[in-house]
Amino acid sequence: MSFTVAIVGRPNVGKSTLFNRLVGRRLALVDDMPGVTRDRREGEGRIGDLSFRVIDTAGLEEVTDESLEGRMRQQTEVAVEEADVALMLIDARAGITPLDRHFADWIRRAGARAVLVANKCEGQAGEGGLYEAFELGLGEPVPISAEHGEGMVDLFEVLSEAAEEFGEDSSDDPDDGAPLQLAIVGRPNVGKSTLVNRLIGEERLLTGPEAGITRDAISVDWAYRGRRIKLVDTAGLRRRARVEHKLEKLSAGDTNRAIRFAQVVVLVLDGDAMLERQDLKIARRVIEEGRALVIAANKWDAVEDQADARQRLRDRLETSLPQVKGVPVIHTSGLHGRNLDKLLDAVFSIYEVWNRRIPTSPLNDWLMAMIEAHPPPLARGRRIRIRYMTQIKTRPPTFALWVSQPTELPDAYLRYLENGMREDFELDGVPLRLQMRKGRNPYVKDS
Repeated sequence: MSFTVAIVGRPNVGKSTLFNRLVGRRLALVDDMPGVTRDRREGEGRIGDLSFRVIDTAGLEEVTDESLEGRMRQQTEVAVEEADVALMLIDARAGITPLDRHFADWIRRAGARAVLVANKCEGQAGEGGLYEAFELGLGEPVPISAEHGEGMVDLFEVLSEAAEEFGEDSSDDPDDGAPLQLAIVGRPNVGKSTLVNRLIGEERLLTGPEAGITRDAISVDWAYRGRRIKLVDTAGLRRRARVEHKLEKLSAGDTNRAIRFAQVVVLVLDGDAMLERQDLKIARRVIEEGRALVIAANKWDAVEDQADARQRLRDRLETSLPQVKGVPVIHTSGLHGRNLDKLLDAVFSIYEVWNRRIPTSPLNDWLMAMIEAHPPPLARGRRIRIRYMTQIKTRPPTFALWVSQPTELPDAYLRYLENGMREDFELDGVPLRLQMRKGRNPYVKDS
């Protein structure tokens, strides 16, 4: 992708709908309520055989102070500066508004190459607004319907001209391996976006004292020590009983999808209120999805008794998250950039463990030693026999055990095996899955 397209315009004109249409997936939250998008979101856009980088932005407001709306506008200004082409959307059904005129003037003054796009032109209701759009002085408007996919051919022609000007070449840089998928999750206002900004070294995401600024999962392509990373900042997850608005429900769904598609998840805690009920619920969701987990105890510089806080966190992890015994905990400060290298080292380390494969022969030698040290119990008057064990997948490490009476093997014995595996094969901190199977060893042929 050799050129960049930014989608700009006042709130609720269909920018995120067009973004989703161009990237071919429902990446951005869409709702009738204005102001859903707050951070700028990037994706790989495509129309026909034309590919480009596309940026979705917050709705433009006539605000320049340090309020939330003012910071949102700053993010949009950065997007326009980065872009080769700015698609200025208007709502043809609503007609031209004073805000449209104001930002058309702003785009001209910024010197950006602008394409005026009249959205919601399906049917006849948008004809008046389409003709009115000529008054903005940004050239002939391109009529489209982002929701219904109409007008994409006309948009393709306009962007093709830009592609020729910027020397469009569909070949990307050589791919040296897929990026590590890293999601940053946690309750609202624990410092997730501040942490991401500090990691990537720029004010990429909106931050501030207001809780819930981030509303949908924002991905950032990044590299650390030559390793490609797709970093995903997510909306804060509150307890379901406190989620009332439709938009917050959409945000929660977006965060849950980010967890499912992640490889490693960093759970950010507030150093002054660590592992509360909602924190544990999020951690258990990560474990249920089989993702590798790292805990960032953030705002650590503000904790008064750090020794006591460390001990309380260790105790809570031991009692409440025994299924990921040894999960790495890094004490960080996103605001001051403390221990972020350690955090990323922990991410890469746990990712390797999550991908670890144990050869079958040493695994079964270990199993026989464990059984000899502590045999399985009796069931229905007969000793339960574990005949064989093999790893059937990684990510997370998953093992099959052939057992004479699989339904009778107690959970306590499975925990004995699991704890032994963690210690002897260095599998601390990742979910382990043991599946019981009945029958003969499938890898031994009958004589």
